Amino acid sequence: MNGRQLTLTVGELNEYVRRSLAGDPMLHGVRLKGELSNFKRHVSGHWYFTLKDEQSAIACAMFRSAASTVRFTPSEGGQVVLTGSVGLYVKTGSYQFYAEQMEQDGVGEMYLRLEALKAKLQKEGLFDAALKQPLPLLPIGVGIVTSGTGAVIHDIARIAWRRFAGMPLYLYPVAVQGEGAAEQIAKALSVMDRLNAVDVIIVGRGGGSMEDLWAFNDEAVARAIAACRKPVVSAVGHEADVTLSDLAADVRAATPSAAAELAVPERDALLAECLQLFDRLRRAGDAALMQKAASVNSLQRRLAEQAPEKRLATAAERAHSLWSRIDLLASGRLTGLRHAVSELTLRLNAASPQATLGRGYAMVTQRGRLVPTFAELDINAPFTVTLRDGKVAAQALPFGKEETP
Repeated sequence: MNGRQLTLTVGELNEYVRRSLAGDPMLHGVRLKGELSNFKRHVSGHWYFTLKDEQSAIACAMFRSAASTVRFTPSEGGQVVLTGSVGLYVKTGSYQFYAEQMEQDGVGEMYLRLEALKAKLQKEGLFDAALKQPLPLLPIGVGIVTSGTGAVIHDIARIAWRRFAGMPLYLYPVAVQGEGAAEQIAKALSVMDRLNAVDVIIVGRGGGSMEDLWAFNDEAVARAIAACRKPVVSAVGHEADVTLSDLAADVRAATPSAAAELAVPERDALLAECLQLFDRLRRAGDAALMQKAASVNSLQRRLAEQAPEKRLATAAERAHSLWSRIDLLASGRLTGLRHAVSELTLRLNAASPQATLGRGYAMVTQRGRLVPTFAELDINAPFTVTLRDGKVAAQALPFGKEETP
């Protein structure tokens, strides 16, 4: 060497390391045993996952051509044996294992423990839908149990304050993975549940492998969530994995940002809804008042019509009308009677004896009785002859009927 240092670019260094790994025969045809975690199937057909054991983990890739030869469906927590080589992904400088074959090797121990605990808690009713509480429409404050550093708390705050500026947020910082994390989370949930300024709690973290999320599969954390009197939103940011925290919580959110959207309402939307409800209430009130006013007016009219003065006036008017009709009818009746009496009088006068006497006739009476025929006259007794202008006493002379003039 000439004493001068060799300056490399990052790409040159990564390429050198890749060639070094690719040229090492010890790193080819390696059989690797472990548990599948964070398994993803890309649209290209490639598989990306992590292979882990109790001590370590390594990122793995299996290209489509190799994945198509696998005779079973890989699943989270599955125990497998891989055959492949170690290499370096130059673009990111990531050391990883390139799998060419995959064989089943039983079910992972962590997965079995998780399934057993899940079955136990489910049998106890810890995950029952009937126990789930609804989220408050407008919380007075939001409690957050997560790491005090990192992107999660910033994402929650950004989303919450974008939706409702000034919404009170209360953070209880905890470790979200590693030894003691579960105990810290359980304690923080208990503290937040007793805090009067909080009426909804978000608990969670960002994404990670199964072991990274293991604190949220802890029995103490699941029981602490179920024991909360306030609704809890679980926000363990890993779409594929459903943790015990998700099952015990009242609401599960796919990410911490989604949890903030669920827990904090949009202020503008609430205001718009309030204005709409107020307008509906005002219109309903106006309609009710108009209806009541119409009812009052109707009652007033009916009351006025039923008032004693009104009724007396109406009765007097009817009595006057009836009296006028009676008077009119009586007048008409009297006039008719007068005409009838006049006509009868004329007829009576025309048919009276006096009128007959006036036409030259005479009337014979005997012993105060009218004698209409000769046969009824007692010729031996005097009789009276009444003329138009006087009476004469007479005595009958006997002579035969044949001598009658």
